[in-house]
Amino acid sequence: MARATARHILVSSEAKCNELKAAIEAGADFAEIAKQHSTCPSSRDGGNLGSFGRGQMVKEFDTVVFSAPLNVVQGPVKTQFGYHLLEVTSRQD
Repeated sequence: MARATARHILVSSEAKCNELKAAIEAGADFAEIAKQHSTCPSSRDGGNLGSFGRGQMVKEFDTVVFSAPLNVVQGPVKTQFGYHLLEVTSRQD
């Protein structure tokens, strides 16, 4: 069974998501940005979602997590919860 570990940042607007992605790509620390800006409870842990299997997250999230290259920030990804930046930190297929 495929499993992945990932971290994310959840915000309410695509514009904010793009702004935070640009900051990370310019060298800002993903975990610190998550702690400061993410509206998800995972923000306390730098956006870390731990380990999960295929199908355990919403479809849009799941699709990116199980196809994106490792350690590359993806997004914005729109779900029913808002806009996410995702970083897959490991995956076992």
